[in-house]
Amino acid sequence: MSYTATNNRETMGFQAEVKQLLQLMIHSLYSNREIFLRELISNAADASDKLRFEALHNASLFENDSELNIRISYDKEARTLSIADNGIGMSRDEVINNLGTIAKSGTREFFSRLSGDQQKDANLIGQFGVGFYSGFIVAEKMVVTTRRAGEKSDQGVRWESDGGGEFAIEMVDKATRGTEIVLHLREGQDDLLSGQKIRSIIRKYSDHIVQPILMKKEEWKDGAQQMLEEDETINQAFALWARAKNEITEDEYKEFYKHVGHDYQDPLAWTHARVEGKQEYTQLLYIPSRAPFDMWERDAIHGVKLYVRRVFIMDDAEQLMPRYMRFVRGVVDSSDLPLNVSREILQESKDIEAIRSGCTKKVLGLLEDLAKNDQEKYTKFWGEFGRVLKEGIGEDFTNKDKIAGLLRLASTHTDTTDETVSLDDYIVRMKEGQDKIYYITADSFNAAKNSPHLEVFRKKGIEVLLLTDRVDEWVVSNLAEFKDKPLVSVAKGGLNLGKLEDEAEKKENENVANELKDLTGKISASLGERVKEVRVTHRLTDSPACLVADEHDMNANLARMLKSAGQKAPTSKPILEINPKHPVVLRLKIEEKRFDDWASVLFDQALLAEGGQLDDPASFVKRVNLLMLEMSSN
Repeated sequence: MSYTATNNRETMGFQAEVKQLLQLMIHSLYSNREIFLRELISNAADASDKLRFEALHNASLFENDSELNIRISYDKEARTLSIADNGIGMSRDEVINNLGTIAKSGTREFFSRLSGDQQKDANLIGQFGVGFYSGFIVAEKMVVTTRRAGEKSDQGVRWESDGGGEFAIEMVDKATRGTEIVLHLREGQDDLLSGQKIRSIIRKYSDHIVQPILMKKEEWKDGAQQMLEEDETINQAFALWARAKNEITEDEYKEFYKHVGHDYQDPLAWTHARVEGKQEYTQLLYIPSRAPFDMWERDAIHGVKLYVRRVFIMDDAEQLMPRYMRFVRGVVDSSDLPLNVSREILQESKDIEAIRSGCTKKVLGLLEDLAKNDQEKYTKFWGEFGRVLKEGIGEDFTNKDKIAGLLRLASTHTDTTDETVSLDDYIVRMKEGQDKIYYITADSFNAAKNSPHLEVFRKKGIEVLLLTDRVDEWVVSNLAEFKDKPLVSVAKGGLNLGKLEDEAEKKENENVANELKDLTGKISASLGERVKEVRVTHRLTDSPACLVADEHDMNANLARMLKSAGQKAPTSKPILEINPKHPVVLRLKIEEKRFDDWASVLFDQALLAEGGQLDDPASFVKRVNLLMLEMSSN
């Protein structure tokens, strides 16, 4: 294929992140260098899919050539390897944007996590995605010549770089649409100049590609291998998801995931099924082994690919999966949707609603199976995607109970974040007479674990869930009960342990509260508008006091979260509960001279213990110092 350059060559600098990625990739991924061909073929297949989709609305883009394919060739004398497609191609601006920059959310976090350890960094690079730049693992120079489908003239674009800090770009004559990538191989890469080697790589990594991957046939003549004019198709060129499951090997499933998920690592699990009935469709859905860097980026592209009768329609068909399953990758191929379906049509389609529901149940079923039969894999899943799955409690009313059964939460049963418990586990361990599931929310694990609100629960051996993810407030506000057991916060309302307290305890608590009515009234008067109420509590065993929210008020942790996010939280005053047996409280009974100081310190300590911030830290320090000096002089 020949091109004629015009006198318009321009040199540009790579984005800084590209330069850094290139150096890391060349050194960290060299041990698995063959993946470069998989990545470049995958990109070529995507370009063909995009052309087929755009041509649904504009058939002239095919330019009288609708047979989409990918061609691989090599030249031993020139030491080059070429990958060419007749897909959508690129314009000049697209070449600069796609090959000169990394327009990907999570980029900054990705580079901040690189360690300099080649093995560890290889895994991170794989999560970030390797793509086009993987060609530099084996090439000392790459030349890309491309023309976008539908361009009025035969003018294309040529991009060239040695993988250093710069690339050159110029306009060239190119009669056909699509893209050709020529890799000028480094020394030591001669094995890639072999038809047998290239064929083995393609069959290993890219056999699932839908488009035919073509190479010239070869034969041995006079002791040397020679190319013939006739092409042969190297891959199966048949949609993998359309094949029967018993015909697909585990390795084929894994390699297809790496193509469709643009991932470097094997998937954690997958489900493949053909659904028949009112809607007929095939689903091949994967759960990645690691979360992508842009999982929490609002504008990041997630989702699955949509096909209609094996014709690619769109990437990121977000209507096919609920938002809380944005970690799922894969393919849905419908037999019923029209080929010209648009995102607007998808939003209103009853067929899509049914497919979405079916896919959701299939993924939840897969997760339930992992949780039951492969705890190691499920633990890994939860560590990567648990926070995302929790969002489903508030988003998916239909499947809320299933999602709740999949939750894995820290609790006082283990007092560690490394071991989590399910709600079913919690219920099995409930004390005789216990009819509630108790929990506490906080902004850190240590804050939850060491909260004074847990003291009576630890004394009685009652398990409490320790919820410290920001999304946990969303969870408990939408999950009122699980298997007829209400979820109750230990930091809201009056403490009622029901049958877990005997009648003698209840009577004693009532008597103590009556005896200290004067003290609680005096503390309340001293603190004034800072509290809604002061009362005696039996939830404390070691701490002098704690703050609780009234039954129908917003808890303090959620109020702080809203404030930190710049949102307004409803104004509500806390209730101060005091421990009648604590020495500080006993001191208050007889204190006269500095009663207001003692009361303020008691309140401020309780506020700090629950993770709150003092309005006037300097005054708190001053009061504590005065009280310490006074006590030391006595």
